[in-house]
Amino acid sequence: MPDNIWLIAAIWMGLAFIASLISIRIGISVALIEILIGVIAGNFLGIHGTTQWIDFLAMLGSGVLTFLAGAEIDPASLKANLKASLSIGILSFLIPFLSVWLIAQFVFGWGLHQAQIAGIALSTTSVAVVYAVMIEKKLGDTSMGKMILAACFITDFGTVLALGVLFADFNIWMIVFVVVMCIMLWFMPRWTKYLIGHLGANKVSQPEVKFILLVLFFLGGLATTAKSEAVLPAYLIGLVVAGVFVQDKILVDRMRTIAFTIFTPFYFIKAGLYVSLPVIWFSLGIILILLSAKVLTKVAGVYPLARIFQMRKKEASYTTLLMATGLTFGTISALFGLNNHIIDQKQYTILVTVVILSAIVPTLFAQKFFQPEINTMIAWGRLRKLSQSRRKPKNKRRKYHV
Repeated sequence: MPDNIWLIAAIWMGLAFIASLISIRIGISVALIEILIGVIAGNFLGIHGTTQWIDFLAMLGSGVLTFLAGAEIDPASLKANLKASLSIGILSFLIPFLSVWLIAQFVFGWGLHQAQIAGIALSTTSVAVVYAVMIEKKLGDTSMGKMILAACFITDFGTVLALGVLFADFNIWMIVFVVVMCIMLWFMPRWTKYLIGHLGANKVSQPEVKFILLVLFFLGGLATTAKSEAVLPAYLIGLVVAGVFVQDKILVDRMRTIAFTIFTPFYFIKAGLYVSLPVIWFSLGIILILLSAKVLTKVAGVYPLARIFQMRKKEASYTTLLMATGLTFGTISALFGLNNHIIDQKQYTILVTVVILSAIVPTLFAQKFFQPEINTMIAWGRLRKLSQSRRKPKNKRRKYHV
């Protein structure tokens, strides 16, 4: 790979451009194509490593994309579908986490903490992949799409909570981070509204976009100092300002354009570089068992609930497969284990390979065989509202007899 920074940037953007053309041609999410392009680049084109600035852009990609995923969750829709999102999200985390933990420890003979890392890494749902698919297929504004994104949030919150409880280093910086984040979460909707209302929208300097990026960078820095992950505050910040973004779609479109044009290609292509085909070959049995465990336990936890919450078989299968994806928090959990010497390089490679395959395989099946129509997903939201209104007790006026 050349040392010239401009040529390196040209190569990476060229790969992203090719991924976009292929995505448009075959109708598959550009996020998945970028991952596959990364696999090809890492194994056949000699692009094995990354530079510090590529790592930084990839990190920004995961953070901004996670923020946008949180911002897409309409608070009213979340409240309306809270029971469905909580139920699906909790089981989507809990069943894979416990199952993979037990398989890694008692079938493969991994140590306790190594098996726990495996369970955490393979219990996740990829907010980045699900959000990218939703936006590309124009499903993000539907009630079902918002419910799926909310369930992804619940699942990944369980992942972060498990990682924090089992392995976090509780120091003074963690307390500072939690306190500052809570304060920022409380005031962010008010500050964002103030900036939009007093400085006005559509300004060339885009102060509201810069303010949001400032908050994301600041909280990301505190999270890193506290030995946590920057994507957690990014998602929570997106969630609390979602109500403001519902009223200002232009702001969302601007940030989405920035993310998908500049940041996310580096993130997804870099994720593909972690897949080593020789390692996959020699560890194929373990990888297939763990991938099957992740997908099957997601099916066991999500599909029955999706049917209970009035989804048809096609939409329930689509929801289940999307909830079976993994990428951002999965690779973060595996990298946490490697950096803290909990797992070794081989175990890390196995877990990251399974995580990336789980981002590709379920999504391909979901889009090719179970892709729902927008009208169907909208109709599901109306059906849910109708059924909820019927279950609400009617206020009957008491009759008093003299």
